[in-house]
Amino acid sequence: MSVFPDAIGVVKEGRENLLPYGDMAFNAFGPRNELFEKSFANAQTVAAWIAEQCERENLSEDGIGASVYAAADRGEVSEEEAGLLVRSLLTAGLDTTIFGIGATLYCLAQHPEQWAKLKAEPRLARSAFTEVIRYMSPAQTFYRTTNAEADVAGTIIPEGQKVLLCLAAANRDPRQWQDADEFQVDRRAVGHVGFGHGIHVCVGQQLARLEGEAILKALIDQVSSIELDGEPEYRVNNTLRGFDRLPLHIT
Repeated sequence: MSVFPDAIGVVKEGRENLLPYGDMAFNAFGPRNELFEKSFANAQTVAAWIAEQCERENLSEDGIGASVYAAADRGEVSEEEAGLLVRSLLTAGLDTTIFGIGATLYCLAQHPEQWAKLKAEPRLARSAFTEVIRYMSPAQTFYRTTNAEADVAGTIIPEGQKVLLCLAAANRDPRQWQDADEFQVDRRAVGHVGFGHGIHVCVGQQLARLEGEAILKALIDQVSSIELDGEPEYRVNNTLRGFDRLPLHIT
């Protein structure tokens, strides 16, 4: 809640709007259920604050947001597109990373032998975080819409159809991963789709990876054991999977 907004260049006042906005954005993929309706109850206030913070004059001069507007000055994007790009970063960059960090702690608490391996080989911090995103994907599903008729494995999908992509299932595909249901900090998990793929790949993934790696290295330096200290509670969302509460005992 500090690292990412600081990097974008968002003011500190009003950041309590960021989590409701993210919850709203990821519930918006549907279906239009109780989760959708509840998260949109205060949409006007939250969305107005976000839109205001994404304007050029409200961003710091040295953040990622300012860099996006500099691209507009060079004619690479329009002024309107620049604001939408900054908003996209704020939409997707918090809940996903929060859930990714929570999943990391959960996986290490559940697999003490993997924590011991990571402690013995700190160089595995980056691959360990990548494995978490594969093993326990914060982004479980995504909807896309076909812009042309498509043939997928012999099934014709007409133009204009909604397609549900099960990213978390793909990340456990035994045709792609040996021992797919096992968490292994030394796995080379390159090729997972937890950050999307192709032109839709996550633009902020390097920052998320950096945050995950930094936290892991700090834990490796300062912590000897990580254990669950109660029953975790999941936060229910139409798109994401993560914890509302994760009680831990850390030595």
